[in-house]
Amino acid sequence: MASLQDQFLKAGLIDKKKVNKAKQDKSIQQKLERQTGTQAVDEVRLAAQEAQRKQAERARELNAQRDAAAREKAILAQIAQMVQQNRQNKGGDEIAYNYTHDNKIKRIHVSAKIQAELIAGRLVIVCLNGSTELIPKVIADKIAERDPSLVVQVPKSSTEVDADDPYADFKIPDDLMW
Repeated sequence: MASLQDQFLKAGLIDKKKVNKAKQDKSIQQKLERQTGTQAVDEVRLAAQEAQRKQAERARELNAQRDAAAREKAILAQIAQMVQQNRQNKGGDEIAYNYTHDNKIKRIHVSAKIQAELIAGRLVIVCLNGSTELIPKVIADKIAERDPSLVVQVPKSSTEVDADDPYADFKIPDDLMW
């Protein structure tokens, strides 16, 4: 295989004088390096190495972003599968159950039995892709570990009575609907 200089000569891009001058400059440079014991800095090589390092760093960043996106997609797929496998029937649509999600009051219609389960905390509402599903609390905890924004937190009614409360004797029923 011919050297690059030979290929340039054959193509007519350089002449024999330039080839000889380049060889002479290279041998002078090598002689100076041997005499002084120092190596000359090849700026082109350093620039190429720097460019290669930057390109590798950019490739690592892009790979990290791709990996993060793939992990996020896998988590969403896991959540969707858990919801699909464990969703409960909403019942006879007899009672409107109000809840808050994303600072908005929303409503689903459930049966009396499902309403009791929601109030007791055994069932939890999950909002996924614009739909609301009812799932058991255990599964909701697993989903909340992956993405807490999907699980609707039902506030627990406090059973503790303040000693200074003048209305402590008057209990508010859980099933009070307005």
